[in-house]
Amino acid sequence: MKTILLIEDNADDEELTLYAFRKSNMANHIIVAHDGQEALELLFGPEDGERSRLRLRPSVVLLDLKLPKVSGLDVLRRIRSDPRSRFLPVIVLTSSREQEDLIASYRLGCNSYVRKPVNFLEFVEAARHLDLYWLLLNESPPCK
Repeated sequence: MKTILLIEDNADDEELTLYAFRKSNMANHIIVAHDGQEALELLFGPEDGERSRLRLRPSVVLLDLKLPKVSGLDVLRRIRSDPRSRFLPVIVLTSSREQEDLIASYRLGCNSYVRKPVNFLEFVEAARHLDLYWLLLNESPPCK
C-alpha cells in the first residue's frame, strides 16, 4: 500500500478529496497536513531533527497552494531543495486560476498542476486518474 500526503487547509476540499478517492476505490493510505508547516514537519521532522532520512516517505504529494503558516510554493521549494525529497512526485492540486501560480509551480519543480474541478463527478474522475497514473503507472527514483 502506498502513501499519499494531502496538504489541504480547507476542510470542505479535504473531505471532498477523501470522498472522491473513496468513490474511485483507491485503497492507498492518505495522510493529511492542514498547513504548510505541518507538512514540512511530517516530511522532515523538526528543524533540528535528524537529517539522515525523510520522516515521512509518501509516494506522491498533493499540494494546495494557498496554505496558512507556510505557503504551498514555499513547501514545494523546500521539497525540491532537499536531496532526500528532490524526486518526490508533487502534484499541485489547487483552485487557483492565477497564471503566476501555474508558472511558479512549474518553475519550482512540480510534476503536475491540476485545478480542482467544481463539479463533483469531474473531481471523482480526476482523483481516479491521479491514483491510476501517479500510484500505479509512474515510476519514481527512490528518495535518499
